[in-house]
Amino acid sequence: MGPGSSPLGRALRRVHARQPARPGWPQTEPGRPHGELSASGRREADPGPRPGRAEPSRRRHHVLAQAAQTHVQVLPPAAAPGEIVVNEVNFVRKCIASDTSQYDLWGKLICSNFRISFITDNPVPLQKFHYRNLLLGEHDVPLTCIEQIVTVNDHKRKQKVLGPNQKLKFNPTELIIYCKDFRIVRFRFDESGPESAKKVCLAIAHYSQPTDLQLLFAFEYVGKKYHNSASKANGVPSGGGGGGGIGAGGGSSQKTPLFETYSDWDREVKRTGASGWRVCSINEGYMISTCLPEYFVVPSSLADQDLKIFSHSFVGRRMPFWCWSHSNGSALVRTALIKDVLQQRKIDQRICNAITKSHPQRSDVYKSDLDKTLPNIQEIQAAFVKLKQLCVNEPFEETEEKWLSSLENTRWLEYVRAFLKHSAELVYMLESKRLSVVLQEEEGRDLSCIVASLVQVMLDPYFRTITGFQSLIQKEWVMAGYPFLDRCNHLKRPEKEAPVFLLFLDATWQLQEQCPAAFEFSETYLAVLHDSTRVALFGTFLFNSPHQRVQQSTEFAISKNIQLGDEKGLKFPSVWDWSLQFTAKDCTLFHNPFYIGKSTPCVQNGSVKSFKRTKKSYSSTLRGMPASLKNGIISDQELLPRRNSLILKVKPDPPEQSDSQDRGAEQYFREWFSKPADLHGVILPLLSGMHIKLWKLCYFRWVPEAQIQRGGFITAFHKVSLLADEVDVLSRALRQPQGSPPEAPCPELVQSRLYFCAGGPHDAPGTPDCLSSSFPFSPVGNLCRRSISGTPLGKFLSGAKIWLSTETLANED
Repeated sequence: MGPGSSPLGRALRRVHARQPARPGWPQTEPGRPHGELSASGRREADPGPRPGRAEPSRRRHHVLAQAAQTHVQVLPPAAAPGEIVVNEVNFVRKCIASDTSQYDLWGKLICSNFRISFITDNPVPLQKFHYRNLLLGEHDVPLTCIEQIVTVNDHKRKQKVLGPNQKLKFNPTELIIYCKDFRIVRFRFDESGPESAKKVCLAIAHYSQPTDLQLLFAFEYVGKKYHNSASKANGVPSGGGGGGGIGAGGGSSQKTPLFETYSDWDREVKRTGASGWRVCSINEGYMISTCLPEYFVVPSSLADQDLKIFSHSFVGRRMPFWCWSHSNGSALVRTALIKDVLQQRKIDQRICNAITKSHPQRSDVYKSDLDKTLPNIQEIQAAFVKLKQLCVNEPFEETEEKWLSSLENTRWLEYVRAFLKHSAELVYMLESKRLSVVLQEEEGRDLSCIVASLVQVMLDPYFRTITGFQSLIQKEWVMAGYPFLDRCNHLKRPEKEAPVFLLFLDATWQLQEQCPAAFEFSETYLAVLHDSTRVALFGTFLFNSPHQRVQQSTEFAISKNIQLGDEKGLKFPSVWDWSLQFTAKDCTLFHNPFYIGKSTPCVQNGSVKSFKRTKKSYSSTLRGMPASLKNGIISDQELLPRRNSLILKVKPDPPEQSDSQDRGAEQYFREWFSKPADLHGVILPLLSGMHIKLWKLCYFRWVPEAQIQRGGFITAFHKVSLLADEVDVLSRALRQPQGSPPEAPCPELVQSRLYFCAGGPHDAPGTPDCLSSSFPFSPVGNLCRRSISGTPLGKFLSGAKIWLSTETLANED
């Protein structure tokens, strides 16, 4: 479908044919609308009609006529399949800055069943770079990304938070949209028709707060794909698979396993060498549990009949299932709690015995009760709300002196640290003690997702690659029944909302920040992945369980007369198909230039082979030794953690650890931190206050005042990218067979895996002007506040660290 034939395109053509376009209104003194700044910088009010002076309406028509003469029409972005325009309003002003209106954009505000779009012909001022999403325009906001809608009437001094099916008793002059990703977008209706402005506000409120899952846009999108025979391939619409990683030149192109089939689980068992485990198929058709996948892995010694009997005793029938196995035979297992008190001891003993038998050394089982050890989802949500209030809603006053302490009081960083700390403790149990670990949680669908994923990221270098990380999310989140629908609040049920997945991405970023060369993906990848949870198009982040996807999509298919054949429900687009959102060039920003892989491609006799490194890759810097470590011994008075301590203290989990276990863990972490980091082995986090940081790219990227122009981490990213690209070019040249032509035979080897290339368009002396601390995102067009220069926040952005209080650290031990 071409841009001009889309519903958005037809709607815009109707408006252009009906009246001149507002976006071309010149920002000059004669055409300045009421309330704009004069040349002196003072805001002037409209004096109203005077004798001998044209009325305001006549003056506006005169200005519009002038604008129409200089207007150059630009085609709107193409609508997605199934997208329809619900309402629209013309002559809308999007506010760019809070202290002046000279940069404001004029255009048309459209509400569809997928997003709100602001279409303008004016280039965005002050913007030097914008990361373009193929699904969303520069000014678009997905409806599922909207958190709150506020309408304002300046004349009556009224404002109202709009909910679904509510009435609006006044004509709005302003619309403020608060987004879940910390954006705040503001529109003015000074020159719009009052009724049209009211209708579009009510439409946005209604369509952004659906009450039923099948009202989300993904269902219309997929339904249109199935009905459109041109986009079908053997009955399955394109874009319904697992995606192909990052594509040519952007890193891994291996297809991400979705773990929807028996073979995917079987390959993962064989990859980890889990000899005492088998793939179980008793849940085919979700006959046992609706919140488990159809296939999962269990101890080989447990028969299917026993599993069916035991399942009734677990919360949600979520019986123990395998996550990962260490090469030493220890395994990581997740389970819900046993609700049958009478059978609890018997079943627990049978399960533990089966896990023990699956271990080559018949080692014991270590159980970790996450509900007693870690903050619950209500506490995580409360901390996130405080963090958002601090980063987005609170004004940055020049006299503010408590920003850092306010950040600590949110407890967000404390919770990130707690999950990293507990995961590191379990790494010790799995690797050093060689014990199988069982993660226990009441339902086993929230905290265990974070801990199981972090443990595997720390232990297995495969999960630090792009394909591996995506497969980890599929395995431990999507297929394991993490309730994305409820936790992302797609249906506006705030009592179930919690940023559990974001906390995992934040904790992963902490590891990446401390060991950058161990991760194939960049922090841009993590931020974009978080943004994708707010786009109601990808089945990956849309449902509470695989069963819900099958059930709801089957009902929708029947209602729309869609023939499914042998398919189990509709096939929704996978978020791992990044080509739906970004070009191959933009996807190269997902690749981390610091990453050191195990092998690099080379060409021998015209064929691509792997060049194996002969030695392990170690980071060039040694881990810093703790200040309290003298002659290899930690004195008794230094056992309590200090703010600058680099030693990881192990918190006892029920059952209580013995003193010998404490000493063993202490020795394990001491030895690990004293050695160079093995980038293809275990990585552990530094957990003192100075090492747990706020993820600025995620939380500050939409705050214009918080940007550091030509500064921030991206400047180092840019320089390292140029160096890494030069190394790649030289390596390819050196590996060319003698006597062969200089051109590489494989196009994949010619295209750089990095965004910034040596000798490329971005390779200029010094730092490119387009770079800022928010790169590749642009905060231009989001609500601004006062300057923060000279405030504690300004110092924080320049490198100040947030410290955990002594009381917080002491309470942990």
